Order: sequence, then structure tokens, then C-alpha cells
Amino acid sequence: MSPPPPPQDAGGLSLAPFRALRPTADTDRLGRLLCPPYDVIDAELRATLLADDSANAVGVILPEPTPDGYAAAARRLADEVANGLYASDESAALFVYEMRDPSGHATRGLLGALELRAPEDGVILPHENTMAGPVADRLAVMTATGTDLEPIYLVYDGGGAASDLVRHASDDTPVALAVTRDGVEHRLWRVAEAAALAAVAQDLTTRRALIADGHHRYATYRERQRLGREATGPGPWDRGLALLVDSTDYGPQVHAIHRVVNDVSLAEALSRLGDLDVTVFERRSPEDALADLPVGPAFAAVLTNSVRTFVLEDAKGTLAQLARRTDDPPELAGLDVSVLHRGLVERVWQLADNVDTVHYAHSLGEALRAALASDGFAVLLRPTPVQAVAAVAAAGARMPRKSTLFTPKPASGLVMRRLADQLS
Repeated sequence: MSPPPPPQDAGGLSLAPFRALRPTADTDRLGRLLCPPYDVIDAELRATLLADDSANAVGVILPEPTPDGYAAAARRLADEVANGLYASDESAALFVYEMRDPSGHATRGLLGALELRAPEDGVILPHENTMAGPVADRLAVMTATGTDLEPIYLVYDGGGAASDLVRHASDDTPVALAVTRDGVEHRLWRVAEAAALAAVAQDLTTRRALIADGHHRYATYRERQRLGREATGPGPWDRGLALLVDSTDYGPQVHAIHRVVNDVSLAEALSRLGDLDVTVFERRSPEDALADLPVGPAFAAVLTNSVRTFVLEDAKGTLAQLARRTDDPPELAGLDVSVLHRGLVERVWQLADNVDTVHYAHSLGEALRAALASDGFAVLLRPTPVQAVAAVAAAGARMPRKSTLFTPKPASGLVMRRLADQLS
């Protein structure tokens, strides 16, 4: 990722130390208390996590989306603080946070309280559109608990003092160590030395970052800030919990988020291609087809209902031309997700591009199960390269919702930021 620096009059990133709310459990139990981010947890996983440990953070992170549910989450968190399962640090700090997957790949970054900025400042760059429903849900649970429950995930080009601090954190003993059910090892180091904090603050003043994960949470932070300022002026709502990762040192892996189309069968979808100058050929299995998708700028995807599987290629740019809009920057127009939503879904299949008609699957298995359940079909996509994501954001454009999946994801429940703690 190599976006230019922010305009000099805009300032750069600000990641401040904060008083953290953290579990007090030992290593053996800590892994059972953590959960993935709210937006990748379904009902089955939620139940499994709570069965493993009734105090799993998912009970707070992902309550029933009703007033009673949000109130129950707030009571639950308050009870866990009262009984000592969670405790607030006595002083403010930044944290170095490492996630190491079973293959040995490590992602490591800085956890802190991020100063919120408007997109037009060019400092914190979104690349995806958001939906009102998830923002309303996140605002309700954050307001009820008075807490930033999960960090957003930012990536940037580092190489300065902040990167040096992150790189050498393992010279010290971590303050927390856990292994979650997916086999990822999580380590946390506390950084409170004044000189180190000052060096990080100075380093980040000329930098900007891309939102890798957490667009809805960032939109929620900004809405909470607006409401807080309207009510009482500046306050702890002017910042939000964030993980900042140097993509040149500890960059995440980027995966595709697949689509499932509900309102048309696979046979009908293929029929609607008509005389379009595209290539369609059948493959033996979804797994083989996905593994063999061509690499290159032309759109390619797998269409499958599990029984039959086809590869669709747009080598001559026919679909890309249908998808193009006059105000599209070139960085956005040719992306697979843009061609899919604007060309295939809207123009060729003539479907409403909403979450009821086209929804999301974070894995091949999930996509195939959902396609079978809906009598529809799955569209399996290639990952969008992180450089392309950064280029779209730098151009001021937004990709279709749920375009990228960055892994590994920070564990929820390891570090929280309670607003009341920041006032004392």
C-alpha cells in the first residue's frame, strides 16, 4: 500500500494511549473468552463460543439486536467488571498486538485510541460502502455498554519509530497470551514509556492509513462523535479503538468475500448472458474452478450451485464496459466486485443489488451451503490485491460493500476501551 501522504494542513494519524479494559483470566482460560469480530459470527458459532465458556465476549459483542438485548449486554459487561473478570488498567498505554496463525504467519500492530477524521481530510481512508443497519446496531451496543468493544483495523506504509517499536516488542514479556479455537496465537505487550509514546506520536503525524476492516464500526465511531459533540462538546468519543498495522513489515493476508444470489437460478443466470461476448465453460468442481481462476485484470469468477460449476471470463471487457459509470475512477471500474455488482447483478441479471438478493459468504463452504439452502447459486471471487484496495481509497472512491476479507482478524474481548475510564 503506497498512498501519498496527507495534505500538510490536514495533519496525519493520531493514535493515543488509553486506559484499557482487559480480562484478568490466565492463559488457559483467556482463549475461551475471546471471539472473532461480530460480523463473521453466525448463530451456530455464537452458541458454540458460549458453550465453551459462558463468559465468552460474544455475549457482549453480539447481543440480540433489540433494546432488551443491548441492555442485557451492558449488564453482562458491568457484572464481569464487578466480579473481577475484567479490570481497567490504572494508567494509559498503547499496546503492541500480535496474531500468529497456525502456519506461522504473524501480523503485528499498535492498538490505541485513534483520532477520528472525516474522509475528505485524506488521513483515514475508507474503501467500502456501509449500510445503515449495521451502523445502527453497533451504535446501540456501544452506547448501551459505553465501550469500544472491538478495534477497527488499519494498514499503512510504516518504516518509522512506530514500526521499530512494534518490531522489537517481543524483546519483553507479553502481558497477555492466548490461543483461540481457530489456532491463532494472540500476544499483547503494554507500552507506557513516555519517550516511546512521544516517538510514535511524532512518527504518525505525516502518515495516513487505509481501513482494512471495520468500516461499519468506523462509521459508528463518527456517528457517536457527532452525537456526543452535539450533547456536551469534545470528549472521549472523539477517538475510537483501532489496530494500526505496518503493511510493509507485518501485512495481513487478503481474501475474497464470495456472493450468494437468491432470486434467480444458476440456469437462468447463464441464460441471461445471452449473446454477450464472454467465455463460459464447465468445470468438475467449485474447488478446482476457484483454484484455477486466471490471474489478470480481466473479470473472472466461478458460478456454482454445487451440482454444476462454471467459470465465466470477460477477456474482451464486455461486462466491464457494462459496469462502467461515467464518474468511476479507473482504479474502481475494473475490479471484479465492481463488474459483478454493476455489470452482472444490475445490468445482465437485472436484480436489485441489496443484501436480501445478494449476500455474503466468507468461505467456499459457507457459500456452497447458502446457495443450496436458497435454491440460488454462489459467485466465487478472486481476492482483491491490497494495492488495488489502496488505490481505490486514494482516489476517493468506494468499493461495493464487503469486498475484502483481511486475516487474521483481531480477537474481540482481548482489549476494550470504556469511555468512562478515559475521563479519569
